[in-house]
Amino acid sequence: MINIYDRKNKKLITEEQYASSILNFLYNNVVGRILLKLLILPFISKIYGIYQTSFLSKKHIKGFIKQYQIDESKYEETNYKSFNDFFTRKLKKENLPKKQKNNIVISPAESKLLVYKITKDLKVNIKGSTYTLEELTKEKVSKDYINGNCLIFRLSVNNYHRYCHIDNGELIKTKLIKGKLHTVSSISQNYKIYKENKRVVSILKTENLDEIIYIEVGALLVGDIKNYNQEKFKKGEEKGYFNVGGSTIVILTKDNIKIDKDIIKYSNEGIETLLEYGERIGETKC
Repeated sequence: MINIYDRKNKKLITEEQYASSILNFLYNNVVGRILLKLLILPFISKIYGIYQTSFLSKKHIKGFIKQYQIDESKYEETNYKSFNDFFTRKLKKENLPKKQKNNIVISPAESKLLVYKITKDLKVNIKGSTYTLEELTKEKVSKDYINGNCLIFRLSVNNYHRYCHIDNGELIKTKLIKGKLHTVSSISQNYKIYKENKRVVSILKTENLDEIIYIEVGALLVGDIKNYNQEKFKKGEEKGYFNVGGSTIVILTKDNIKIDKDIIKYSNEGIETLLEYGERIGETKC
């Protein structure tokens, strides 16, 4: 079980790790680790994806909705053709986030957030593993990111798997980094997953947050990241979506935003904060 801060109701809640028994076997058992070497290969993810986009997978939808108590009324009505069709469902227009003021920083996704500071040597310590920003991005990163923020938004399988831009701006550069597909849960803490996993790295020039680095990270059996790659975009505009499975978004910012106190408090305790799509997480510094 994982402790999470529910800021809407101002209390701690627990979340059961999806498929925890299977993941524990794969990561903490000798035989499991042998199987894991196969499962993290991209072609296995492709086979899994083919099944999840076929009509055969449609039978899993009703059980999933019941298990995770998903409110179907929030989403566009459609006759889902596959489980992935349901998984990538879209919110109705009236349920999309309201516009926020220019100085407000928003969450790109329905997710759980942990915040880490970027050190003077452009490193970040994530759950006991130290990463350089160059390891994360495969780019030479400006020293302007010193003392900035590393924002990790973890999406669970029951979350809305579409994500948005957090400010107005334009795309400077984007690239795919091919890699493996480890789970992004704490069970994989002995692996430097944000360095090893498949990910898409985008450099964005924004109106109010200066340059930011926006990274979508694929997870176990989730190698399909669909970005629209708009040359110009608006705050709250959909940026893309993940196909079947849980995954993660990492956003790197300079030291020009102030994250809300409750999020910082719980991040310092290693506790994620539960967020809605487009919810406020902080504001720009004056």
